[in-house]
Amino acid sequence: MTQNNFTTGLSWRRPSDLKTLVENRTTYTLDSCELNIFETHQKAADVKLRFGDLVLTTMLQGKKVMHLFDKPGFDYLPGESVIVPPNEVMKIDFPEAELDNPTQCIALSISKEMIENTFNLLNERFSDRVLTEKWGLDLSYFHLINTQDLSEIINRFIRIGVKERSKEKDLIASFALKELLIRLTQTQARDMLEKTYKELSSKNRLAHIVDFIKENLSEDFTIEQLAGKACMSKAHFIRTFKTELGLTPMDFILNERLKMARHYLSMGGFQVQEVAAMVGFKSSPYFNRAFKRSFGKTPKSFSDGN
Repeated sequence: MTQNNFTTGLSWRRPSDLKTLVENRTTYTLDSCELNIFETHQKAADVKLRFGDLVLTTMLQGKKVMHLFDKPGFDYLPGESVIVPPNEVMKIDFPEAELDNPTQCIALSISKEMIENTFNLLNERFSDRVLTEKWGLDLSYFHLINTQDLSEIINRFIRIGVKERSKEKDLIASFALKELLIRLTQTQARDMLEKTYKELSSKNRLAHIVDFIKENLSEDFTIEQLAGKACMSKAHFIRTFKTELGLTPMDFILNERLKMARHYLSMGGFQVQEVAAMVGFKSSPYFNRAFKRSFGKTPKSFSDGN
């Protein structure tokens, strides 16, 4: 009986198909990139991997402990990605992998030419950056929690690599790869803002807006108000925010309110209606629906479970 990964629809290989129980590798070669799927079916330590091109790795199932840049190891879990520069050695431990609990991840190596061409095009067409000077990847933010957009394009790219059989496969993959690089930079930008918005708020317009939103979650916001604080027109503000961070200002506010609501509920001692008001929701039914859509539980169920 095969076990499916419900995110991507990939199936585990049968034991008789495995060449090795540790980092069994299946490779799909495409123009400008190589998609590798790794499965590990037994505990192991200090397994080394290295690629000649920049690699985006994404965990699909199980747990690794990843060692990079001669720094202490960190847990690497499903829903997370790690960007690894060319020729960097990954040292990996598999503390929990077993035949009936395998670890599965992808490693997508991307050619230097594809990366340069994509970001050169973006820098030509969308040169008015606010958060950073240019489009590109920042290896200071190499360990990421996948956003929904990033997860969706990663899953789509895996399906293209594994299942697409048309003669246009490489062209389709090329378009998807460009989108993946865009989503990756947007995810990095959001991660960077989350960690640095306080120190950047006095000198960067987007950081200033993020700081204002986080400090005033219980208040009502209008796009016009936020655009004014950013010294932008409404249209320019919405376009800049969405382009650089990958979501609209109102979606960002909603996400921040839901994160803070989850924090308050996990603390205990608050009624659901109190929490909704504390983070700026004017409608309890809307709060309940939005919370369940994001976290899979109603606020009350989440609170009772804590």
